[in-house]
Amino acid sequence: MRCLSAPVSGAGRRRDFVVLPCPRSPDGSGMTIDDTTAMTTALAAAAAVRARTSPNPWVGAAIVSVGGAIAGVGATEPPGGRHAEIVALDIAGDAATGATLVCTLEPCSHHGRTPPCTDAIIAAGIRRVVVAITDPDARVAGAGIDALRRAGIDVELGILAAEAETQLAPYLHHRRTGRPYVICKLAMTADGGIAAPDGTSQWITGEAARRDAHRLRAESDAIVVGAGTVRADDPALTVRHVEGDDPLRVVLGSAPPGAKVHPCLEWTDSLDDLLIELGGQGVVQLMVEGGARVVGSFHTAGLVDRYVLYLAPALFGGSDAKAAVGGTTAATIADVWRGRFDTIERVGDDLRIELIPNAPPTKGP
Repeated sequence: MRCLSAPVSGAGRRRDFVVLPCPRSPDGSGMTIDDTTAMTTALAAAAAVRARTSPNPWVGAAIVSVGGAIAGVGATEPPGGRHAEIVALDIAGDAATGATLVCTLEPCSHHGRTPPCTDAIIAAGIRRVVVAITDPDARVAGAGIDALRRAGIDVELGILAAEAETQLAPYLHHRRTGRPYVICKLAMTADGGIAAPDGTSQWITGEAARRDAHRLRAESDAIVVGAGTVRADDPALTVRHVEGDDPLRVVLGSAPPGAKVHPCLEWTDSLDDLLIELGGQGVVQLMVEGGARVVGSFHTAGLVDRYVLYLAPALFGGSDAKAAVGGTTAATIADVWRGRFDTIERVGDDLRIELIPNAPPTKGP
């Protein structure tokens, strides 16, 4: 058996689909799928459309039939398209009657670009709904679960909640604070250099790491660099090597006429005001890819939610290489900024390290 997920098309937003294998029970019968297995399937479906749904959340859903088999798997379509629950229901058809719907985020109960998912779930005859986490969006925030329970549907909350929270972190942050989730990407040598004394930096990391960095761009709604980087390197800041739409390009300062970064948003006010502005425009994730000065400004202000470091097996040696983070150096060991490693993995010959603050900054509108 194979289950059809939601579209994962390129920049043209075509409705192409990816086929995912349905999980099977240990005896190979494909029956008696438990809630955890079904939620794992839903999370995988959501991951496949990560770069295609913003500003809507990338959600996955799976329907477990009365007989205990996966009857349909779906994920959120691009804005204006179906939500994950509707995709799964459409695939399941009549098998949805009396079935269990498992989804990574609370179903919506309001009219937006599409009708409420709760109405479709009730109409399909779903008997039970399993939800990983509630949706902090003020238009939902428990109302979806309440609507299902009022209709006599049994709702269980919290299956693989931590995994769903991690997967949806940028969306959840945006809905809770009104600001984008800020990711700072850095490519450096093992001794912390991002460029040689003469300014050359291509290429510190290998092709696999650069491809992965472009995936981050594709997942981000906006990318920010400083005007100095634009003048020195004339970057296009487009998505290459992977499929995905180009992010909104933001330049701190003024970009020279004819620079590849155009059209872009040129920003001269505070970083706080920038985050408020972008959040209001529906930017869920902002990627900081500027030089050391821009990185240092975001870092010093406590505005970075996650650092993604690509560490090359290379050494500049000496002390003249350009450092990754600009600004004033900590005067004493007690003043050193500390976070924690979240993930470490090998990407080609390089390491990809995700670093998060020990106490994430609290930022509101």
